[in-house]
Amino acid sequence: MKFVYSFNEGSKDMRSLLGGKGANLAEMTKIGLPVPFGFTVTTEACNKYYEENKKIADEIVEEIHEKMTELENVTGKRFGDTENPLLVSVRSGSVFSMPGMMDTILNLGLNDETVVSLSNLTENERFAYDSYRRFIQMFGDVVMEIPKSEFDAIFDGQKEKVGAQFDVDLTAEDLKAVIVEYKALVKKFMGREFPQEPGEQLMEAIQAVFRSWNNDRAILYRKLNNISDKLGTAVNVQAMVFGNMGDTSGTGVAFTRDPATGENTLFGEFLVNAQGEDVVAGIRTPKPIKEMAESFPDVYKDFERIADVLEKHYKDMQDMEFTVERNKLYMLQTRAAKRTAVSAVKIAVEMVNEGLISKEIAVSRIDPNQIDQLLHPNFDEKAEAEAEVLAKGLPASPGAATGRIYFTASDAENAVANGEKAILVRQETSPEDLAGMVAAEGILTARGGMTSHAAVVARGMGKCCVAGCSEIAVSESEKTLTIKDAVYKEGDYVSLNGSKGIVYKGEIKTVAPEFSGDFGTVMSWADEIRALKVRANADNPRDAKQAVEFGAQGIGLCRTEHMFFEEERIPAIRQMIMAETEEERRTALAKLLPFQKSDFKAIYEVMEDKPVTIRLLDPPLHEFLPHTEEETKELAEQTGLSYAKLAQIAEELSEFNPMLGHRGCRLAVTYPEIAEMQTRAIIEAAVEVKQEKGFDIIPEIMIPLVGMESEIADVKATVERTIETCLKESGAELEYLIGTMIEVPRAALTAGSIAKEAEFFSFGTNDLTQMTFGFSRDDTGKMIKEYMDKGILADDPFQTIDQEGVGSLMEHAVKQGKQTRPNIKLGICGEHGGDPRSIEFCHKIGLHYVSCSPFRVPIARIAAAQAAIKEKIAE
Repeated sequence: MKFVYSFNEGSKDMRSLLGGKGANLAEMTKIGLPVPFGFTVTTEACNKYYEENKKIADEIVEEIHEKMTELENVTGKRFGDTENPLLVSVRSGSVFSMPGMMDTILNLGLNDETVVSLSNLTENERFAYDSYRRFIQMFGDVVMEIPKSEFDAIFDGQKEKVGAQFDVDLTAEDLKAVIVEYKALVKKFMGREFPQEPGEQLMEAIQAVFRSWNNDRAILYRKLNNISDKLGTAVNVQAMVFGNMGDTSGTGVAFTRDPATGENTLFGEFLVNAQGEDVVAGIRTPKPIKEMAESFPDVYKDFERIADVLEKHYKDMQDMEFTVERNKLYMLQTRAAKRTAVSAVKIAVEMVNEGLISKEIAVSRIDPNQIDQLLHPNFDEKAEAEAEVLAKGLPASPGAATGRIYFTASDAENAVANGEKAILVRQETSPEDLAGMVAAEGILTARGGMTSHAAVVARGMGKCCVAGCSEIAVSESEKTLTIKDAVYKEGDYVSLNGSKGIVYKGEIKTVAPEFSGDFGTVMSWADEIRALKVRANADNPRDAKQAVEFGAQGIGLCRTEHMFFEEERIPAIRQMIMAETEEERRTALAKLLPFQKSDFKAIYEVMEDKPVTIRLLDPPLHEFLPHTEEETKELAEQTGLSYAKLAQIAEELSEFNPMLGHRGCRLAVTYPEIAEMQTRAIIEAAVEVKQEKGFDIIPEIMIPLVGMESEIADVKATVERTIETCLKESGAELEYLIGTMIEVPRAALTAGSIAKEAEFFSFGTNDLTQMTFGFSRDDTGKMIKEYMDKGILADDPFQTIDQEGVGSLMEHAVKQGKQTRPNIKLGICGEHGGDPRSIEFCHKIGLHYVSCSPFRVPIARIAAAQAAIKEKIAE
């Protein structure tokens, strides 16, 4: 097996082996672009490293040495040579882009001797020692795991000592002094000298990149983005080119289109006399890419040409890294660019219109979860216009955010865990801040540009971000934010407009988003492609209206119990519960009937001809009882019962395990009059709306928590008898369906017999997951997190369907149900109905629709289309 490939041996189709970066370096080499030569140590080598107890196998070491010899021959330089030394960069490159998550080392091969050679060769002593101090810092941080802050303190101390404002103001002698302190720091932490042998440096660096695959931030990023832990990372070893050789050199990061807005124009930043890490880390505030035409006019023209070549070649927006060394351009990376939801939608539509891609490809490129960014409020224009502007920075990632300020990632995390909204404020962010960035509503940094770590990661997550806000002074140790003469402390409120780069004082009112233009176009394409219909879970006209606006094709779950908790209704439901005879229960239910009927009428009027599935009462009755002494006394007055009697009834109704107790269809078996009242409300509402509005309404009545054919048969008889009475009274004709929720494992296993009575199945995967795993959704949150951290569970089964267990039950139920009743209607109404991976599974097993919360309807529409596209590709 081959473990190491030169750049001229690979292609973009070898991502799983070479990683994204290595495959694209090989591809750029293949199509003749200026790429410094090098080689890639494969992802399989990384996996073998872990298999062999974190040791690089001898055969892999041998292959690396062979490729280093080839690299020496191509460059005409020798690794460790004191006359003409070869220096390399060592970069990670996983299969999927993980910006800022993995670690990079530049200038490897420098030591006390080769730095002198580099100085003599380039006739630029400052450049040589600047490169050496950078190498020691990166190697010390990444390989030796010495805190970066220790190096920063030495470097900033030297700048302060000599009065230097910028890094470039330090002289060669200043840098030599920094190097002496850096080496002393290494000896203090490691108990050994900084390694001088380049071969040793290289192998330690490769091992460090392999190790970084499993560092905390990489694991967190993979978890957030559903990337497998088993893929491993490749390592790219590449001949160095230098952007820090003076005013004829520079480095930059650019996008072929604006990643925030999608505008079709080159977007990015560059720095003169700098190395790549300076741009990404936000150490210096860079210049806009357009200004590169002034510093390097010929190089900029060449760069524009290459950017166009790459976008047309890959047929997607590209994120490129480049270096200019003595007025010559070198491409160091290209990859599909991270983008905001607004940008993703605009680019997808424009590329279809430009003839670059098909509608199917356009839809498949939209991250369904990213659509969430388009569905949430922005600042109210009037409130924003009246707000006090504190400062202005760069509009690094669009959106609006309001919250209390916190100065460390852990403080932001803790605040959010306590129910607060947090704004993370930092000098500049680093990969170590990821968890805090995930938790925060928005991110504010004093330093860094539009391609800094904060900007790139925030855009990828859809987080609002204002970066490079030089008007603010951040003291992370004092936990203060100073703007002009005002000092803001931890816990003070600020608001961020990431689209404009503005920081406001205090909280600002928000408004709902609008949906039209490119978003509407993409959604219409998704609707053309998908097979699955998308419904919404809605219990009131407000949610139903919102769902329809988001494109819902019906209601898949209307939970009738939610209608009983309103203040004017709760006394009647409690009276019904306290009733000691059927007659008393019916009296109380008669009071509830008008409320239920008016609710259903209002929902039918919103939904018009669209299907509405209404679930009969599901929760145990004790949930409706008072929970405080004051409420119990109030109920005693209303019902005329004594406090002691009420307490006795409550005690009788209480259950040790209510989830498995007297609820669902069991209530309707014991108290059929409840099902009668609800059925009457459903049918009378449908008949009246049909007569008044002319809508063709076909009510779908869902009997919950069925486990046996005999159970559904019993409740169905009550429902049908009531429907016949209602229709006879009204003289109307009405089609209707009676079905069940499949949420008990026994129901899934015996679905064939249950389908004799049920005209539709709706999978209630919340309870089905609880009962299949024996997990309580309300009590096992911490335990599930621990299971995921230890790799026992790959995903939270309450967020993504457990296909092996719960999914097998669903698949079995679908097959059995269809065998008994070929035209049975099949759907899902659990929380999983809005999860893209669960939606793909539902498409695969042949469901007809998914139902989710209103705000996840657009996400489900895109995910359903992508499931259909994947199936078509697989065929």
